Amino acid sequence: MDPDSVEGLRASGGDGATDAIGPDGRVPHGSSDDPDLLDFSANTNPRVPTGAAKTYRKAFDAARSYPDDDYPEFRAAAATFVDCEPKQVIPTAGGLEAIRLAIQTTVRAGDSVLVPYPSFGEYAREVRLQGGVPEFVPHDELLTADPSDHALAIICNPNNPTGEAADPSALRAFADDCLAAGTTLLVDEAFLGFTDERSLAGHEGVIVARSLTKLFGLPGIRMGYAVGAGAARDRLATARRAWSMSTAAAAVGAHCYGQREFVAETKARVADERARMRERLSGRFDVFRSDAPFLLLSVSDSESVDDILATAREAGIALRDARTFRGLDAHIRVAVRASEENARLLDALDV
Repeated sequence: MDPDSVEGLRASGGDGATDAIGPDGRVPHGSSDDPDLLDFSANTNPRVPTGAAKTYRKAFDAARSYPDDDYPEFRAAAATFVDCEPKQVIPTAGGLEAIRLAIQTTVRAGDSVLVPYPSFGEYAREVRLQGGVPEFVPHDELLTADPSDHALAIICNPNNPTGEAADPSALRAFADDCLAAGTTLLVDEAFLGFTDERSLAGHEGVIVARSLTKLFGLPGIRMGYAVGAGAARDRLATARRAWSMSTAAAAVGAHCYGQREFVAETKARVADERARMRERLSGRFDVFRSDAPFLLLSVSDSESVDDILATAREAGIALRDARTFRGLDAHIRVAVRASEENARLLDALDV
């Protein structure tokens, strides 16, 4: 990472009003730190797998020694889940570290990178920290963009904050186009576990970034990994920090990936609740189609986003102000949580 790029990001605050980068060079995220609020601003599962807490406590004694830096159990579990080779799995402390590692090992100063919008603000931030130049493309047009002359292309699948999953055949065709052009493709699959779509893990020329924290409701443990094949995998493995995942994270992650019944139940519940919420919310908002555990709502000109956020907060609920995403100027995002919690949200929004 170039120190001049770090200082430049702090000085610029991003790219004007369309980039939500603060004076410290950081971007806003969902989640509320107020324990008295029901948090619909973050998209993590409100439930966790049975036995996760026991596994976490059991890892304490092992945590008194350095982890096995090969992480064999975690790698095997992750590889089985996404259908790749264990050696292709690069453990990281959360999905964000996997994204940073992918960009650090791909982008040089001055390189152009295809970045979707509206989408996760960290993509552009990480590119700029490397001295790269984001070229913003509407998220639903990126798969038809020409990857030539770009060091990297980034896809969020399903996209955050809009929620739709990429067409599988179009995504694989784009991956092939990137490979032919010599452009690395980074696919952020943080929410793909909520769908039945197949991962791109192991595809030549593709780096997949994965997070367990969304699907299994444990963001604070920081469980994630990258998957690469061929030269991309070798770069990731070389640059990865030693002991890049904690003992507890590796143990809990391997445990969670063995809970197939929990995953199936979560996917079914989210699909049912999302459909119910969408129907109710559509009476007041324009609701984006979503395959993810959240819904993006467009607020009409006759209403105020600030008023809606304030009203929800008075009812003890935190919503995500989606105006911090590039290209959105009158939007909020809500998570899909447990049935009784979703009912409380719908009542608070008077739908």
